[in-house]
Amino acid sequence: MLQTNALPRIRPEEAGVSPSAISSFLKEAQSSNIGLHSFLLLRHGHVAAEACWAPYNPDYPRMMFSLSKSFTSTAVGFAVAEGLLSVDDPVISFFPDKHPIDDEHLKAMRVRHLLTMSTGHAKDTTGQLHKHPDKDWVQAFLELPVEHKPGTHFVYNSGATYMLSAIVQTITGQTLVDYLQPRLFEPLGIQGAKWDSCPRNINTGGWGLKIKPADIALFGQMYLQKGMWNGTQVVPEAWVDEATSFQVSNGEDPGSDWKQGYGYQFWRCRHGAYRGDGAFGQFCLVMPEQDTVIAITSGVKNMQSVLNLVWEHLLPGISEQPLPLDEVQYDELQDAIASLGYAPLAAEFTSSEAESITGNRYIMEDNELKLQSASFRFEEAVCTFDFQLEPLGNGQIQCGIGSWIESTTIPIGGMSGVAASGKWSDDSTFVMEWRFVETPFYYTLTCRFEENSVKMEIISHIGGSNEPLHLIGQSE
Repeated sequence: MLQTNALPRIRPEEAGVSPSAISSFLKEAQSSNIGLHSFLLLRHGHVAAEACWAPYNPDYPRMMFSLSKSFTSTAVGFAVAEGLLSVDDPVISFFPDKHPIDDEHLKAMRVRHLLTMSTGHAKDTTGQLHKHPDKDWVQAFLELPVEHKPGTHFVYNSGATYMLSAIVQTITGQTLVDYLQPRLFEPLGIQGAKWDSCPRNINTGGWGLKIKPADIALFGQMYLQKGMWNGTQVVPEAWVDEATSFQVSNGEDPGSDWKQGYGYQFWRCRHGAYRGDGAFGQFCLVMPEQDTVIAITSGVKNMQSVLNLVWEHLLPGISEQPLPLDEVQYDELQDAIASLGYAPLAAEFTSSEAESITGNRYIMEDNELKLQSASFRFEEAVCTFDFQLEPLGNGQIQCGIGSWIESTTIPIGGMSGVAASGKWSDDSTFVMEWRFVETPFYYTLTCRFEENSVKMEIISHIGGSNEPLHLIGQSE
């Protein structure tokens, strides 16, 4: 269960939410294999429903991706309230030691243009930041041409959010995560928040925040309450109103939740709602008209499909008044929650080759993963996969044959916890599925063993190339 001890539990009927509507939402998400990992619904400040898909663990911090942006906006709101800046301050005014290009549009760029993704750039600047020879992302941003007059052209631009982080650090002397600690995280009870940094130790701002799924709900509930928390005005109400209001147009499409307008690092949605969101389906959805917050973590390819499920199944099930308790519907909901999960690979075949493969160490040919060696140890219901990566060192993943086993291994691209399952598909082919449970990412590894070699095919299912990666190793 999702541990949001700061919020009381209540049966959905008492909160005016139909248990059958929640069941319908969860069953559709499960049957369609859309890719949800956790779900939490708050109504009137109470937890009315919560669910998690095995093997994902809601007690782990999760990568928020661009949901980080809404937290960056909140930091700017604090700085405005403390008189440290104004949204109408010129961006270049914060960096007198840098050397911006002589560009009238850049000179006209204000903090509000960073907040509203209307800097005037023709495309996202993030890729260019990484290319700066001195690894100075601020200087890189200020060297880029600004093709349009600021305020006239919406382009989703994570580099703009990075600049907000750089501004906050410049005027406070603290990173975003440190600045937010006493102002936001501690009052809400959010513990252990971490944020990635650029090479010059500025939090990335537009991405990189890691918090727990329940923390998303706390953040959304505080915004729903106009910045109030436990009787204290944590975030100024004026900032909440400004940040979540329609500030700029991002297109027109009545069927798209990405074309309803944009605030200060918050998206406007259909049905009068607004949200922060991150790649692959990390959602903080706030529905003021229904006094409802929905927090979701996912590994999805189509984020609109998740919101469509909310509007189709959950929204009609929210009533103004409490509903009569319905034990049949409630029991059905509990059964639906208990059934959620991603099935481990089914162990339908036993290999006669497993014993001869066990203990062999394979030296890998040069490959882009920099996997240097791999070995397999097969026991009755477990495969232990030992590997060596350059330059990270040695790691180990235990893989349940027909079940999930969770391992904590060395970080692989910032990922640590992994749940793995495996099966023999024939006498000499072993298939593994790895789910990195703090992320949306999961992989299928097919290992084909020959007399003195192994051929590995690796497929990334979320966010990677559609082309399999092929590796070859020779037995020592």
